[in-house]
Amino acid sequence: MRDLFDVIVIGGGAAGFMSAIQAGKRGRKVIILERSKKFGEKIRISGGGRCNFTNLYTNKSNFISENPNFVISALSQYSNQDFIGLVKQHNIHFHEKTLGQLFCDESSKLIINMLIEELKKAGVILRNEVNIHEVFKEGGLFNVNIGVETLKSKSVVVATGGLSIPKMGATNFGYKLAKKFGIKIVDTNPALVPLTFNDTLLSKCKELSGLSLDALISLGKESFREGMLFTHRGLSGPSILQISSYWKLGDNISINLAPNLDTYSFLVERKKSTPKQYISNVMAEKIPKRLSLSICSEIGINGIISDYSNKVLEQLSEQINKWIVHPNGSEGYRTAEVTLGGIDTNELSSKTMMVKKHPGLYFVGELVDVTGHLGGHNFQWAWSSGFVAGVNA
Repeated sequence: MRDLFDVIVIGGGAAGFMSAIQAGKRGRKVIILERSKKFGEKIRISGGGRCNFTNLYTNKSNFISENPNFVISALSQYSNQDFIGLVKQHNIHFHEKTLGQLFCDESSKLIINMLIEELKKAGVILRNEVNIHEVFKEGGLFNVNIGVETLKSKSVVVATGGLSIPKMGATNFGYKLAKKFGIKIVDTNPALVPLTFNDTLLSKCKELSGLSLDALISLGKESFREGMLFTHRGLSGPSILQISSYWKLGDNISINLAPNLDTYSFLVERKKSTPKQYISNVMAEKIPKRLSLSICSEIGINGIISDYSNKVLEQLSEQINKWIVHPNGSEGYRTAEVTLGGIDTNELSSKTMMVKKHPGLYFVGELVDVTGHLGGHNFQWAWSSGFVAGVNA
């Protein structure tokens, strides 16, 4: 039967590709259904167009989930080294950036082309611009109604991604389908997203827009030290994106603008050694001058360092080493890199990604309540979760 398949993969992105490749390699009759005109669009735009395709140091500590151990099985079955091996096999040159992040030397399109080549080798059928009207199970088979016809299969892998970046085609399809099958969902929120602030702090961010620096950002037990960027909308940069995955409305975050410096000790020493130097110029030796002027102006100190008591110097050092900010929100799914939360991992087998109460139904990738840190970990979760679904579907 032309419309009968062993595996239907819904979603032509990273996790869907990997599922289909592995199922096809096992001799299964596989089709991928993609809603958009192009396959792998989030791969294409990732990493500034160079695709941060994995991380050398990926392990369970790089993921957020209500069940932090859920990722272990998939990551051990298909590791970062396995994907790196595939990239090398296709002669794609890559380089390491900070903290183990791996990027293509040239274009992310090379990763897409590699995956499509692997799909074709595995005999997978690719169909794009497909609108799915309904998915239901009947007579032991899954039925996927795409309007003009209904495709049937023994297994369905749902890899439609989360709610992040709707302009790239993100929808709530996967979550709606899960609810239809009675599958629990952990509340979803934007993650790896710039944070926004009230008018007072926003005006400061606008004034310093474009300025970036190394910063240590903390919230509770979590802290990240990477670049931070002031923008006309608030605060961004890798360290802010990382902490945003843990931030909830009402939380304060602490920012150390000079992580290598005990600012108070430095200022007290300079008060003795260079008493006639302007305090903003002293601080400009350690942080960007625009930022130094802004902080000094905010506190109301503009004179030479010897004019100020140690108590004032302590106040200034607090603003630099422990600046407490109170976000009032985030930029939302529009600019979020991933979706926090998703399909409850208690509903799935960690070894196969199959829904325990619906044999033959699998959920993979961003849809699942597994959210990686910035730096290639979310792609690795897509490859790993997709792989284990593909070798079992």
